[in-house]
Amino acid sequence: MRAVDIIIRKRDGNALSQEEIKFLIEGCVNKNIPDYQLSAWLMAVFFQGMSTEETAFLTDSMLHSGEIMDLSDIPGKTVDKHSTGGVGDKISIPLAPIAAACGVFVPMMSGRGLGHTGGTLDKLDSITGYKTRLTQEDFKRIIKECGYAMTGQTEKVAPADKILYALRDVTGTVESIPLITASIMSKKAAEGTGALVFDVKCGNGAFMKTPEDAETLARMLVNTGKVLGKKCSALITAMDNPLGKMTGNFLEIEESMDILEGKGPADTTELTLEIAARMNMLAGKASSPEEGRIAAEKAVSSGRAMEIFLKNVALQGGDEKKLLSDRGKRRSQYKTEIRAESSGVISAINAYEVGKAGIVLGVGRTRADEEVCPDAGIIFHAKQGTKVQKGDIIMEAYGKDSSCLNEAADMLQKTIVYAAESGGNNTRNTTGNIILKEITDGK
Repeated sequence: MRAVDIIIRKRDGNALSQEEIKFLIEGCVNKNIPDYQLSAWLMAVFFQGMSTEETAFLTDSMLHSGEIMDLSDIPGKTVDKHSTGGVGDKISIPLAPIAAACGVFVPMMSGRGLGHTGGTLDKLDSITGYKTRLTQEDFKRIIKECGYAMTGQTEKVAPADKILYALRDVTGTVESIPLITASIMSKKAAEGTGALVFDVKCGNGAFMKTPEDAETLARMLVNTGKVLGKKCSALITAMDNPLGKMTGNFLEIEESMDILEGKGPADTTELTLEIAARMNMLAGKASSPEEGRIAAEKAVSSGRAMEIFLKNVALQGGDEKKLLSDRGKRRSQYKTEIRAESSGVISAINAYEVGKAGIVLGVGRTRADEEVCPDAGIIFHAKQGTKVQKGDIIMEAYGKDSSCLNEAADMLQKTIVYAAESGGNNTRNTTGNIILKEITDGK
């Protein structure tokens, strides 16, 4: 069997057998197949797609490419959450301690930035001392001690996904539904969680641009989870505008802390609480979304969620005191402002273009081996629906160096859409309307 023959078969639109897919994944992990051939195969899959059966074969091969965690000694039900990625999407960071405060055990294995979207690990890495590479023993110990732990993929857990994830990021093959499904499900199954809530983003700032594609992915994820014996729920959520008032690595840690204190932006707070409600249901802590949300709200108002967050920071090696002292102050010295070019109402801020500008600023990466800047990012002083006067500050942009600011500022200026009156033609990303649809058990 040769990799080139498998690439050609998929290029020509043929379905691959389980043996062919297994051969590719084994070659990926043991380095017998070079990155350029894997990249060619990814592009062939991107254009030709995969059947449900092929996707299941790929998920299984990736799952068994390394170790599978055993969380059977965790004293309660485990539930994780996964987002398909968006701009300003920091939800996992406040969500995990809120769910943990409700009695849910959350084993969260996250990834780094992919394409124009940010990565949870990149954000957590901006906390001084915080360790996102945990051994299986430390991962389980921390879950037992504070209710949740956050880790990245190691070479031993779903190693094939780690390799393919990085290649997809830099080869323009991120948006493939079969590749997304296999990536998510192999990683989540390998971490040993019992149930999953998926946040499937939809809109110009998401990998799924249309409601139809988002629903296709949501159903594939839920159905694949069912095959793997996992209870799953999926929310399809709006991502036409950036989520929250901050994008960037440390900036999103700050906004996460605001959410935990009950003073976060309306959209991020709403989505965090609604996902927490579903996690409470899957863990048997609530009998309805309404009951689950009430519990999540109490976890925030009591201060318990913030307490657990800070405990996790300390357990994972983070400098809790420095985090608190840096809050609100830690910014790159390289700064520019984006001001309103005309008076009116902001009808939209294009999330995808904001994400691309973030890469220029240093929030994301253009190569798999590129470092991100923890202090780069964007603060929004106005968002969709805000009335502005010409010259008002709409955004502050912080860059990795002075040379990136002009290009990023030009890009950000073009993301803003003005309307003469309130209510524009793009109103999906607003409180109460951020959740577009829910998929459970394939329904």
